[in-house]
Amino acid sequence: MQFTDLPLSADILKAVAEKGYTTPSPIQQQAIPAVLAGRDLMAAAQTGTGKTAGFTLPLLQLLAEGRTQGRKVQANQVRALILTPTRELAAQIAENVALYGKYLPLRSTLVFGGVKINPQMMALRKGVDILIATPGRLMDLYQQNAVRFNQLEVLVLDEADRMLDMGFIRDIKKILALLPPKRQNLLFSATFSNEIRTLAKGLLNDPLEVTVTPPNSTVERIEQWLYPVDKSQKAALLIQQINEHKWQQVLVFTKTKHGANKLTLQLEKAGITAMAIHGNKSQNARTKALAEFKAGGVRVLVATDIAARGLDIQQLPQVVNFELPNVPEDYVHRIGRTGRAGAAGLAVSLVCAEELKELVGIERLIKQLLPRQVIAGFTPQQPLPVTTANSKAPRAVAAKRPQARDHRAGQRSVSQKH
Repeated sequence: MQFTDLPLSADILKAVAEKGYTTPSPIQQQAIPAVLAGRDLMAAAQTGTGKTAGFTLPLLQLLAEGRTQGRKVQANQVRALILTPTRELAAQIAENVALYGKYLPLRSTLVFGGVKINPQMMALRKGVDILIATPGRLMDLYQQNAVRFNQLEVLVLDEADRMLDMGFIRDIKKILALLPPKRQNLLFSATFSNEIRTLAKGLLNDPLEVTVTPPNSTVERIEQWLYPVDKSQKAALLIQQINEHKWQQVLVFTKTKHGANKLTLQLEKAGITAMAIHGNKSQNARTKALAEFKAGGVRVLVATDIAARGLDIQQLPQVVNFELPNVPEDYVHRIGRTGRAGAAGLAVSLVCAEELKELVGIERLIKQLLPRQVIAGFTPQQPLPVTTANSKAPRAVAAKRPQARDHRAGQRSVSQKH
């Protein structure tokens, strides 16, 4: 199938062709005809599958058709609302909308927190055909009477699983209560958890369900390695690997904002240019860090999972898990940022003994054991236990002691790993 086989207007096809695309990806092949037919859609698709164009192209088509039929947007009204969890992802979607809709007479705008609200209110005054928004800022704008939804035709929830992870469920429910009941709904999520299915049940009407990759599968062309190492030696090992292999562009994941800041300082001290990207950074700082990383001015981008979601970085050769994520699916999202568009990729995880539980969860999810390599000079003092295909995550239990008759007999010690 070619893009020209899809019922898209000449103006949209021209913009797609200018980007050099001729063949739609699997998610686009399934989603575009369904959206054009007016169906509600529930799609499991990860970042890097082409899902953004999977909904922006048919959305632009529907809105342009409606405009030729006289459906013009009124002041402070919105015809299509795209909700997304992070500023970076919102900006990426807005870029897609502008790119593919550049020959169409449609207005779009982007709103998110962390920047002044007044310019966003001004942009909404004339009304917009497509509004791309993060939930918190959208609620702020609604409360200030800057946006209304009487004309809403389509709602898109992108990265719905991440929205729930980030605690946006209350905002989403408030927003849904404001929307007209008669509308088309498109829900995109990397995984279909029970919570997502519950949300979908109350949101979607007879949806077409599309899954473009096997559930939770990792990208096969990515070379994955696990380096056992003590927690205290992780930074030194990362620095050694960057220098030895002359890595020029590496995305490193930490669990916390504090951890990202600390590691960035350690890398800088070692003469390696690095910047951190996380929720506490201003929008300008995050945009600058990403731009410098993409341009090659910064060798290492240190990110938390939430901040990195939606980052669009082409040809990223290396991803390093400085710490394993608590949620196994996040490992799949992390390493999926390398090895895109047919390129080879490398994903390295630095794992200490305290992370055994997280490791077991990841290996069970991806149905494979990560190959291990102890790096010379970094043999861990606390060995990382060997895992097997049917390993179970360790549970913190009370240590059993032999029966004793002295005054300590009844005492127990509980060892818990944090």
